[in-house]
Amino acid sequence: MGDPAFKRADQGFGDDRAIEQALESAHIPSLVLALVHLTGDVSLLTQVPRPVYDFFGDGQGSLAPDVQATVRARAATALKALRDGAPLPPLPPADTIRRMMDFIAGVDIPEHYVSFLMEELAIGGGKPRASAPEINVPASAKARFRVVIIGAGMSGILAAIELQQSGIPYVLVEKNADFGGTWFENSYPGCRVDTQNHLYSYSFENNHDWPQFYSRRGVLYGYFQRIAAKHGLAAHTRFETTVDEAVWDEASRRWQVRVRDKSGHAEVIEASAVISAVGQLNQPKFPDIEGRDSFQGESFHSARWNHGVTLEGKRVAVIGTGASAFQFVPEIAAGLEKLFVFQRSAPWLGPTPEYHEDVPAGKQWLLEHVPYYRSWYRFYLFWLMTDGVLDAVRIDPAWDGGPQAVSALNEELRLALAGYIAMQIEDPGLLAKVTPDYPPGGKRMLRDNGTWLNALKRDNVEVIDERIARITPTGIVTAAGRAVDVDVIIYGTGFHASDFLRTFKVKGRGGVDLHDQWNGDARAYLGIAMPNFPNLFSIYGPNTNIVVNGSIIFFSECAVRYIVGCVKLLLEGGYAAMEVRPDMHDAFNTRIDAANAGMAWGAPQVSSWYKNAKGRVSQNWPLALVDYWNMTRRPDPDDFVLTTPGPQWIPDQVRDDDMGEAGARFYRARPPRIFALFMSSSRT
Repeated sequence: MGDPAFKRADQGFGDDRAIEQALESAHIPSLVLALVHLTGDVSLLTQVPRPVYDFFGDGQGSLAPDVQATVRARAATALKALRDGAPLPPLPPADTIRRMMDFIAGVDIPEHYVSFLMEELAIGGGKPRASAPEINVPASAKARFRVVIIGAGMSGILAAIELQQSGIPYVLVEKNADFGGTWFENSYPGCRVDTQNHLYSYSFENNHDWPQFYSRRGVLYGYFQRIAAKHGLAAHTRFETTVDEAVWDEASRRWQVRVRDKSGHAEVIEASAVISAVGQLNQPKFPDIEGRDSFQGESFHSARWNHGVTLEGKRVAVIGTGASAFQFVPEIAAGLEKLFVFQRSAPWLGPTPEYHEDVPAGKQWLLEHVPYYRSWYRFYLFWLMTDGVLDAVRIDPAWDGGPQAVSALNEELRLALAGYIAMQIEDPGLLAKVTPDYPPGGKRMLRDNGTWLNALKRDNVEVIDERIARITPTGIVTAAGRAVDVDVIIYGTGFHASDFLRTFKVKGRGGVDLHDQWNGDARAYLGIAMPNFPNLFSIYGPNTNIVVNGSIIFFSECAVRYIVGCVKLLLEGGYAAMEVRPDMHDAFNTRIDAANAGMAWGAPQVSSWYKNAKGRVSQNWPLALVDYWNMTRRPDPDDFVLTTPGPQWIPDQVRDDDMGEAGARFYRARPPRIFALFMSSSRT
C-alpha cells in the first residue's frame, strides 16, 4: 500500500538536480527506511550500520560520510524512478516494520513500547493517537450532551475538534480575543517553541513546511489559528469571555457554568460535562519583593510584554533567568545602554545548534515528496524524546558524590554540560555565575545555540546573582546594599503554575469547593479527574508536565482521547455522571509522588516552580511516556463511581416526537436508566 501523502512529478516532484539537492538535507536514518519502502530491499537494514546517537552527536546517528553518500545515491535513483512512474512496493510486513523501528532507534526497542510506538508511527492505515472513539448512540442522544470547554489554546482546540468529530455539542469559552493560548498571549521578543516543530504539532495535523526547526511565536500562533479555522471552531466559541464559576447541580446531574463577556454581561451555560483546558502557564507571577509597586519607571511581566515601551538606549533590569528571559534577553541586549540580569539560579543549557536555524528547503521537499520519510523522521524525533535523558536524571539512592548530581550518570551529564558552558566563557567570574550548582534535570533545561551566553558576555550586560532586598522608586537594592538605578524593570518570573484553575471557582458534589479540597496542593487522577467533581475533566492538569521527555501535545492528545472515552462511557452506559473513586485517585498520586521523589527535580536540595508551596512536585510526570499512553487509552469503569439519572427524570414513556423514531427504537431496546439521562436533557 502506498503512502497517500507523497507527490509525483505533476505535483512538483522536480528534475534530477532538484532531487539530488534535496537529499543533501536528509536525515540519513530516516532516508534508509524510506528506501526500504521505495525499493522493498530489506537488506538495507543490515547493509547500513545501525545509527548511534549521543547527547553531543551529529544528528545523523554517527554514520560515516561514505555511508551517507551511498544512501543518498541509492535514494536519488529510487526517487527518480518513482517520479517517472515506478510503483511503490507493498507496505513491509509487521516483523519488518519492527526491525525498522529498532534500526532508526539505534537500540532494540523493548517490547512493551511497540504498540505505543506503532501508533505514533501511524503507517498502514492506523489512526492517529488523538482519534476520537466512536460513540454508538443516536445523534439525538449526543445532541443532549453538551460540554463546556474552558480555554481555546492548544488543548482546548484539540478537545473541541475531537468532540466535534464524535458528534458531541460543545461551547468553547476563551478569555482572549482569538485562539492560541500561550501563543496568543506571549509576544515578547524571541518567543519560540523549544520542542522541535515536527513533533510539536497535532498527530492528525502534521505540518511539513515549518520554516524553522524551533519556530517563532507568530508561526505557532498561525498554526493553531489555521487548525481552528479548518475545523470551524469559531462558530462554537465565545471569545473575550471569562468563567466566574462552575457549580455541579445534584438534582439535574449537570454543571451550571456562569460566564461573563467583556461588557460584563453574565450568563449561565448548562452542561453535562466541563473540560478545563486553561493550562498551567498563563497567569503571570510577580515576585514578592518589598517596594515593588513603588518603582516610578516602566515595568511589566514578560508574558504581558508592553510593546509601547521603548527600550532602546535605556537602563533595563531583567529579574529572572528562566525560559522566557533566556529567549528575550539576547533579543534586546544590543540596543540598551545597560542591562542588569538579576539571577537567582543559572539554567542548564542543552546544546542545540539548530535552535534558531531555518529548515532547509531540501528537508521540506523530502518531508512532502518522499513516501514515508516524514513518518519515520517524526518517529525518530519522538523516540529520541520518549525517554530522553530520563535515566540520567533519576536519583541513585547509593550516590555519594555530592549534591550537584544525583547519580553517576547524572554526574557524567553535569560534567559534559558544564564543559559546554566553560567552552563559551573566558571570564572566571562570569563562568562561576552561569554554571548551575544543582543537578541537571532539577530545573528546566534550556535549548542553547550560544546566543544566551554571548548576550551575557556583552560589555553593556551584567549578571547580578545577589538576592534582591527591595525595589525603590528608582531601581533595585540588593541584599548586599548595592543600589542599581534603572529606567525599566522586566519580570521574567514565571507563572502561578501550581495554582491550577485559579481563575474561577469550582463547586462539586455537596458544594465542595475544589480549591478548598486541594488546599494549595492540587492533585488529580491521571491529571484529569478529581473526587467530588463528577463530569469535570482537566487537560494539562496536575503532574502532567514534562521535563526531559516528549511534547506536551502528546500529553494533551492522550488526555483528550481519555476524556472523550469518558463521554462514550457515560452515553453508551446510560449514566448521568462519573466521579473518580477516592481510593483510585489516592493510589495513583501515591505512586506519582514516590516516582517524583526519585527524580532530580524531586531532590531535597533542589527548589523550583515544579514544587508547590508545600514542597510537593505537583507539576511533573516522572514516568515514561508509554505509561501515560497505556493509562489513558480508555477509561476503566471500575475506577469510577457511576451515577444513573435521578428518578425525577425518568419519563413515563418514550415519545417519538421527543427523540425521533430512530432514537425511540434505540431507547426501547435499553434498560430505563440509559434513556433517562437523555430525556432529562430534553426537558431542560
